[in-house]
Amino acid sequence: MSGSVTFIEGKIAVDDRGQLLFCNDFDMKPVRRFYMVSNHEPKFIRAWHAHKNEAKYVAVLSGAALVAAVKIDNWETPDKSAQVHRFTLSDRKPGVLFIPQGHANGFMTLKPDTLLMFFSTSTLEESKGDDCRYDAYYWDPWTVQPR
Repeated sequence: MSGSVTFIEGKIAVDDRGQLLFCNDFDMKPVRRFYMVSNHEPKFIRAWHAHKNEAKYVAVLSGAALVAAVKIDNWETPDKSAQVHRFTLSDRKPGVLFIPQGHANGFMTLKPDTLLMFFSTSTLEESKGDDCRYDAYYWDPWTVQPR
């Protein structure tokens, strides 16, 4: 599996019974496992986690997070000026972010009680043998710019 970092847009349907959030274009066939992550406080950064073979999908179940991904060109010393893809994911805009194999990913929570769900294309054992980590500020997309 390969490709580019892509946001798979979801939708919200609302009627007199309540609301339904869905992402019908998210094909879960490649998914082998999932896990959920939350931070104890907003603005906390978890980064950078990379895999040569594993791809990931990320959804925010509650709150909001800045999620970033960068393609790794050299696993020993990646290009610090490589393009970083930034996405603001929120429970108010349903969807799933696809992060292909060969990319590093990280996130910063933006609101209290943010909960992210990660879907992985590898088993835990496969993931452990394919794991590469870099310092949280190796690439630094974490500054929110006033607009």
